[in-house]
Amino acid sequence: MGFFAKLTSFFTGYKEIDAEFYEELEEQLVMGDVGIASTEVLIEELKKKVKEQRISEPEKCRALLMDSMKEALRMYDPDTLYDFEKGPSIVLFVGINGVGKTTTVGKLAKIYKDQGKNVLLSAADTFRAAAIEQLAVWSERAGVDIIKGREGGDPGAVIFDSVKAAKARNTDILLCDTAGRLHNKANLMNELKKINTIIKSEYPEAKKETLVVVDGSTGQNALNQTKEFMACTDVTGLVLTKLDGSAKGGIAVAIQSELKVPVKFVGTGEGITDLSRFDADSFVDTLFS
Repeated sequence: MGFFAKLTSFFTGYKEIDAEFYEELEEQLVMGDVGIASTEVLIEELKKKVKEQRISEPEKCRALLMDSMKEALRMYDPDTLYDFEKGPSIVLFVGINGVGKTTTVGKLAKIYKDQGKNVLLSAADTFRAAAIEQLAVWSERAGVDIIKGREGGDPGAVIFDSVKAAKARNTDILLCDTAGRLHNKANLMNELKKINTIIKSEYPEAKKETLVVVDGSTGQNALNQTKEFMACTDVTGLVLTKLDGSAKGGIAVAIQSELKVPVKFVGTGEGITDLSRFDADSFVDTLFS
């Protein structure tokens, strides 16, 4: 059972809605990685709804809280969020090692290939050992082509070759895996700047998307990592991975509310189909189920 599902017992455990109830609920939400600022907003909205609707039973606050969380996560127009999928487009995936970045690239490749799109992968993470081989395996599973360089090579050169190939093959979507190191931010910033310059120079008409991939189960670390990458490049969206039944998931609210970065995809498992577009209503319903 997930963290938020256990909140059901919290609401039924109180007999009245008082200061202690709100204080304890606030603590529970912070523990669920919703974030202090976002939690304060949710609590104030809950108080307002309780007063307006003259609610006296604590257990009825659960549905009100869920509605407020959905509203907080419904801050973007889905029609424009995924405009890049119409192509031609280039999608950069950034994120530290171990968050499921390469796996996410592979899963999306499979999704788009099944939609009838012409997809190409770029193995521009030349820094991590075996990253190129790992992406190559995913390219085979998804049934799409891949452009590779050598381990330790220039990622900019791989991007250059990939963009050239994407244009020549009339590719709909070019998915680019990039290095995940953050311990030397100067190198990362220079690398991403070079990659963006190449894309702008070689394929200016393509739609550009940069997605930060973070492990949703790591809570505030995911928030901090997103901030770090926002300082290095123009981030357009987020992918939350590893949101299985044990993950708290509240970090989605914190990131969207505090950083104004939309969550675009959610990964819930290791399977090739365990990735989907982010939907606020189903996401919150799943959290509390």
